[in-house]
Amino acid sequence: MTSIAGESHIVRASDTINASAQAVFELIADPAIQPRWDGNDNLREAESGQRVRAVGDVFRTTLHSGAVRENHVVEFTEGRAIAWRPAEPGAQPPGHLWRWEVEPLDEDHARVTHTYDWSQLTDPGRLERARDTTSGKLQASIDRLGRLAESD
Repeated sequence: MTSIAGESHIVRASDTINASAQAVFELIADPAIQPRWDGNDNLREAESGQRVRAVGDVFRTTLHSGAVRENHVVEFTEGRAIAWRPAEPGAQPPGHLWRWEVEPLDEDHARVTHTYDWSQLTDPGRLERARDTTSGKLQASIDRLGRLAESD
């Protein structure tokens, strides 16, 4: 893997959302809703009916460029945590990971942590885009997610 000394390969953002943990998690676990809160402005659409339920699930998203990604779910705890590794259709994931953790604080508040981990990224062609994924973009996703959850 190519990297620059001192460069962080894991970026993270965390914030409190004024909605129940379950309401927040439902918005994350349903890929059809993901384009509405994507702070990277990368996702164009995802078909409905792909709600994630377990490790091993694969859901498909379409990027604004028209490229399709198969997202391989590698971590899942209902209502609490989900992580996936995107890949081109039929290919092995090149090593980056998107993770969401939702911690209930009380009935109407949840602490949400969004992580992008590209420490195992093996495709040099994806490094520039990985570097452009900042904690600010992750925070934008949390902010958008919060607005959706709080409006329901």
